[in-house]
Order: sequence, then C-alpha cells, then structure tokens
Amino acid sequence: MVRIPDVDLPRLLLVGLALSMLVSVGAVASTSSSAFSVSNSAWEGTSSLQQQASAVDADSTIVTNTTEYARVDPTSSVAVILSPTRPYTPAETERVREFVRSGGTLVVAEDFGPHTNPLLDAVGARTRIDGRPLRDERQYYRSPDIVVATEVSEHPLTGEVSQLTLNHGTALRPNGSRVLVNSSPFAYLDTNRNGSLDSAESIDTYPVVTLEAVGDGRVVVVSDPSVFINAMLDRPGNEQFARLIFSGHETVLLDYSHRSGLPPLTAAAAAVRQSNALRAVVGFASIGLVAFVYNRSRDE
Repeated sequence: MVRIPDVDLPRLLLVGLALSMLVSVGAVASTSSSAFSVSNSAWEGTSSLQQQASAVDADSTIVTNTTEYARVDPTSSVAVILSPTRPYTPAETERVREFVRSGGTLVVAEDFGPHTNPLLDAVGARTRIDGRPLRDERQYYRSPDIVVATEVSEHPLTGEVSQLTLNHGTALRPNGSRVLVNSSPFAYLDTNRNGSLDSAESIDTYPVVTLEAVGDGRVVVVSDPSVFINAMLDRPGNEQFARLIFSGHETVLLDYSHRSGLPPLTAAAAAVRQSNALRAVVGFASIGLVAFVYNRSRDE
C-alpha cells in the first residue's frame, strides 16, 4: 500500500498565494498602457515594432539613456525616436549627433510635439516638422485625418512600398533634403484645425518622409509616429517600410530615453544593462540568494 506523505496544507496554500501574487505583480510591472510603448500590445503600443527588427534578424535594444548610443557600432545600427515628451539636453544631443556622424541611421517620427525640431537641428538635419494637421478628403482610410500617402519615390528604403498610412499626422518641411514619400495631390494642411478645407488652405502634395545625409550617417524623418504603432503596422506598406528601415542592420536602438511609460521591470532591466556597477550588484545578489537557499536546504 502506497503511503501518502503528510502535506502542510496551510503552508502549501500560502506558497501558492505568494506565487500567484508574484506572477500578477510581474505582469503589471512588465507591461504598459502608454502610447508608443514597446511594452504595450494594444493598438497604440509599439510591441509589434520590436518584432519587425526580429523579422530581419536584427537585435533590438530599448534605450533609456543616450549613453547606449556609444555601446554599438554606428555603421551597423539604426536608432528610432518616436515623439519625445521632453527635450534632449546638449550632452544627449551630442551623443545622438556623434552616432549619426559616425555612420549611424537615425529615424525620427513626430507630428505635433515641441521637442523634435530642436533635436533635428542639434543633430545637423535640415528637415523640420510642420506641426499642422494633414488631411486628405480623397486618399484616406476611414476618415480624412487618416491620410494615405500615395506618392512614393524609388529608393531602397521604400522598396516595393506603394503607400503609407498616417493617423492624424502632419507634413514635413524638407529644406533641401530628399523626399521619399509624399501625400496624394489632394491633401491640405488644416491650419485653423476646423476639420475642413478653407479658402486660405491649399490642396497639394506634402512631404511625409524625408532622407538626408549627416556626416557619414543619415537621418530619416517621418511626419507621424503613429505609422509605427501596432494598429497602423497592419495598414498596407507600413510594416514593410519598418522592415526596410531595419533591414541590413545588426542592431536596432529603440530610444525611449525621453518618453514616459516604460514599465518598471523593463526600465530596471535597461538600467542594469547600461551600468557596470548595477550588473555587479545584481550578480552578487544572485550568488548570495543561491547560497542562502542552498544553506537553508541543508539545515532542513
């Protein structure tokens, strides 16, 4: 007859409760509901953008400090900045500028934020964000605010892309840089933001993606960060455009150093990766924890 071992039911229940709480806390601490967050799998997040890097065999790194730019080979790396919510300091812009001038590719996507044009200027790029809403009452998806840009130039970064879809985006002022994607000829800038075409507003083609050389590198500017969110990557051309940007690079830097909303575990992991001192602390703590558990098991 098989003897059933004694079970300490209260202790077992306590362990189960503790484990379930740890799992719940871990899930909360590793996800985010913030727009453009790589840890947000909802429609406005960018979790799928990280998957596009994997699809072209590139390693993706979440950047929480611009010192990370100096840790990669610029000639084989591309960095992505999506609508920063606070300004880059002179020291931070110098790191980004050095990355580009040394051969890196920088992708900056913005619509209405105030911090991107100063960053572009400091990096040495000529393109500027216009900041007025772009609308198109002929070429659109669901509403004239979701503009379908149909004028695509032939270039390796556009490949077989025939259109891009913006979601409440703006236009660019190229200032001599190369235009890769324009809106259709029926778009206009809604200067007074009243949602309709007025006599003072002109129907025309408007640039939405530009490319320019800066030093040995290049800067790609996109007039709407929403091109890269989960919901919009499903639109024709958007996902392929992201993959073409990442293709041929070994490393993709997703720069969230100037956006809020990274979950605690993601931010902590990035901080540990970027600090030798923190890596040493975590290493010693892990060794100490293993030693403690081993000694307790021997005592029992």
